[in-house]
Amino acid sequence: MPKTHPDEIDIDRALVAGLIEKQFPQWAHLPIVKVASDGTDNAMYRLGDDMAVRLPRLPRAAEMVIKEQRWLPELAPLLPLAIPVPLAAGMPDDEYPYPWSVYRWLAGMDLAHDSGSNLEEAAVGLGQFLTALQAIDTTGGPSSARATPVDPRDDGSVRSTIGYLAASGVIDAEPAIGVWKAALAAPAWRRSPLWIHGDLFPSNLLATNGLLTGVIDFGLLGLGDPACDMLPAWTLLTTGSRDLFRAESGADDATWVRGRGWALSAGLGAVRVYRVTNPVLAAAGHRAIAETIADYQRKC
Repeated sequence: MPKTHPDEIDIDRALVAGLIEKQFPQWAHLPIVKVASDGTDNAMYRLGDDMAVRLPRLPRAAEMVIKEQRWLPELAPLLPLAIPVPLAAGMPDDEYPYPWSVYRWLAGMDLAHDSGSNLEEAAVGLGQFLTALQAIDTTGGPSSARATPVDPRDDGSVRSTIGYLAASGVIDAEPAIGVWKAALAAPAWRRSPLWIHGDLFPSNLLATNGLLTGVIDFGLLGLGDPACDMLPAWTLLTTGSRDLFRAESGADDATWVRGRGWALSAGLGAVRVYRVTNPVLAAAGHRAIAETIADYQRKC
């Protein structure tokens, strides 16, 4: 995959092998294989049969590593789907500048590539996952970078992206603006912030034999507005399965409308940034735009 960001660093198998040999020599004999991924912030390598090495490519991703190492072991036993569990914390050295992690390997195919998954089952499983996540004690939890997914301060940038993509013939501006305006008009989240994943694109959801089994990439984990995690309703699900997801997640009307606006905003950003460099994320973005607009128009 070509570089998406100018400040990405180069990571290859030799670098990973050297880090393992120096810091975790007990695993130095295990094979190391690069994992194909549509993610943009981290590189992934499989270590033996049961582990994965995850290394940030960017400074912003490096800032998330310590948070994952701190919180994922605490959250994992309380959730109904598998999530990555850190097994070891790697340190920066002369060859590599960021903290990094060794995780337990999670089997499965991500839902950006698994077109045979049962979406009704996935909708129920995702709703139950979010209900469990939001019920976890928030004491000491960090704020998510996406704590406020729909913010009036973003109005200018969202409208600018709508205008840019409309001028390029990618979207119809008027209904997209309608989705966004409805989200801004919905009541804001006034209760205490809850745990959110923050990045529930299909590429971060794993299925085995067509059934949802895991959730990965918790770099944006933290406390915030649960509307952020309504994202898969429009990036993944269909009309019928979307209703199942909402019922299981317990989202109220305002949270649902904010979530739809966030899905539009995230989709716009994915298309604008990744339509050349990352077709998988761009495709999820196109779907989010189309589904949020269709959903909005059905309910007008």
